[in-house]
Amino acid sequence: MTDLLFEAPALPTLPVASNAARYPVRRIFCVGRNYAEHAKEMGAEVDRESPVYFTKSAFALAASGSALPYPPGTQDLHHEVELTVALGAPLFRASEAEAAAAVFGYAVGLDMTRRDLQAAAKAKRHPWDTGKDFEGSAIVAEITPAATFGALADQAIALTVNGAPRQGSGLGEMIWSVPALLAHLSTLYHLGPGDLVMTGTPSGVGAVGPGDVLEGTIAGLAPVRLTITAPE
Repeated sequence: MTDLLFEAPALPTLPVASNAARYPVRRIFCVGRNYAEHAKEMGAEVDRESPVYFTKSAFALAASGSALPYPPGTQDLHHEVELTVALGAPLFRASEAEAAAAVFGYAVGLDMTRRDLQAAAKAKRHPWDTGKDFEGSAIVAEITPAATFGALADQAIALTVNGAPRQGSGLGEMIWSVPALLAHLSTLYHLGPGDLVMTGTPSGVGAVGPGDVLEGTIAGLAPVRLTITAPE
């Protein structure tokens, strides 16, 4: 047995509908600019040649129902509701059909973003890490197995803040479909069980602050909920 200098943290896990066993999360891949109207509101062009990716640490994950202290270093925290895909089989240089068959399940996720830090990084052509990857920045609800959810189509995706609508669209508006995203991502990584892919957000993103209660929904999936609390 290898001696460690300090105790290694266990992988974060997510609940699975109708299953006592939990889904261990090893990596979180995220897709940017996958809805044309969101790209437009961010002043960006849609890249139809290749998807745009960034990552979050698995340890940025938080459960639905969490309270997130307003994060440090920002004055402009934004919400982004997203379809999240959980893989259940290995994928490498896969076809779209193979990619679709490797999906374990789906969940609603929130990609929380320090928008001012992201904007500053973009202006300097720097990576987005500080704007996107921070503690509690990936909130994911219970996973519904793909066999239970059925086929992806144009299911409604929406987000409310304090009960008021903020985001609303259909999954059919995604520029890159789930099988296309997974097949392309598998040309860059050896994907497998424990990998989550957050597939992008529709238009309507905006700022939230302490006291705000967020609820993200996708028809057929358990909702994701988050409360923003005062800074620590």
